Formats: sequence, C-alpha cells, structure tokens
Amino acid sequence: MRVTVRYFAVVREVLGQDHEEHELPEGTTVGQFLDNLITRQPILEGLRRSMLVMVNRRYAKPDQLLSDGDEVALIPPVSGGSTPFSVGPEPLDPVAIERLVADPRAGAIVTFVGTVRDHARGKRVRYLEYEAYAEAAIDTFAEIAAEIRQRWDVLGIAIAHRTGRLEIGEASVVIAVSSAHRAEAFEACRYAIERLKQIAPIWKKEVYDDGEVWIGSEALYQELFGRRTSEPAPPAQ
Repeated sequence: MRVTVRYFAVVREVLGQDHEEHELPEGTTVGQFLDNLITRQPILEGLRRSMLVMVNRRYAKPDQLLSDGDEVALIPPVSGGSTPFSVGPEPLDPVAIERLVADPRAGAIVTFVGTVRDHARGKRVRYLEYEAYAEAAIDTFAEIAAEIRQRWDVLGIAIAHRTGRLEIGEASVVIAVSSAHRAEAFEACRYAIERLKQIAPIWKKEVYDDGEVWIGSEALYQELFGRRTSEPAPPAQ
C-alpha cells in the first residue's frame, strides 16, 4: 500500500523535504511506520518521544493500522523541543506553558489556570490528590487539540496537568491557547477545559477534615453530588 507522508518545521528542515510517498506492507501500524522511518532517518531519534503523528488530519495512536491512500503527518514539538502536552507531579508554571504557544502571528494568548480551592460540597478541603493514566491522558490532550483546530483558527495549544498531592492554592491544570484574534482563543480555552473534564483519564481525591472521596469526570461529579450536595459523600472505592 502507498501512503503520503508530510513533514513540518524542524522535521522538514532536517530531512530537506516537505513530503514523500512510502510503500508499506499491509498491516503496518503507525508505531511500526515511525520505527522504520527513524531507522532510515536516525537524525529523528531525538524527537521520537515528543513527536506526534496524525493520520488523515487526526491524531493517531501507535497501534492504529495504516491504509492505502492515508496521509501521515509528523507533528514536531513546539518551542525548541518542548512537548505541548504533559502530565506529572512537577509544579506547573503558567508563564512557561504560555511560552509553548507563543507565536509572532498571535494577537492573543488566553491561559486558564485551575487551582485547588479550600472548600467543596459544603466541606473544608484540606488538600487534593490527583491520579492519572498519564500516557492515555496525553493522547487525550492531543485529541482535544485536534478537535479545537477543527473548530477554531488557533496557532498553538498547550495543556498540562499535575498529579500527586496538591495543597490549597496550587495549580492543578494549565491550558494556554494562542490565536490571531482573542475570540477564538477564549472559546478554544473554555472548550479545552470542559472536554478535559469529560474525557481525560484523570481522577481527583478530595480530602476533608472528616473523610475523603474520589471524584472522576464532571459527569460523575454531577451524578453523585449535583442534586444532593447536603448529603454525605460516598465512601472511597
């Protein structure tokens, strides 16, 4: 089968071309294709961990099968090699994350910072604990970014989420979006946090003076507490 491969930015420059055709055996996955490409072009090895792949303009996972006629695009990291999506225990720096989406064409950068508040459901919150399926969460962030690009003309999107114990006032999530005009950046940033709450495999434990409870997606939150906020929280599972 034959696929078209497109290269952008630093990948285009190091390979000296913006696209090429590849003949691949049936049953080739995205991950196998990338492995074979890096074997032929070892200069790309340093970008492997931060480079994303799109198939037919949608982000693809390594186990996705390629088909005849597919368009494969290698998406290099932005801002000198930093990935725009991250999940981990390190404290979040909103200014550093904004730099990931900086662009001379941008007339606006909108940044959302979610912070730990000291109360929830009528109780005092002592601290939060976040747990994530990190690899899948990063793939989810990429999917959200792809959805945003289909809806709005944005220049850059960065999403970072913390895991582990977070104290009151600390940032749990930072989302930055740049665009030529402010309306698109505002709308895209709001969309990103709402979608993250719906589909990202990230879980939050709220710890109170008299107990604790795991909170999953926003939908689960509403199911558990939306119409009965005065009732005791259910036990942790």
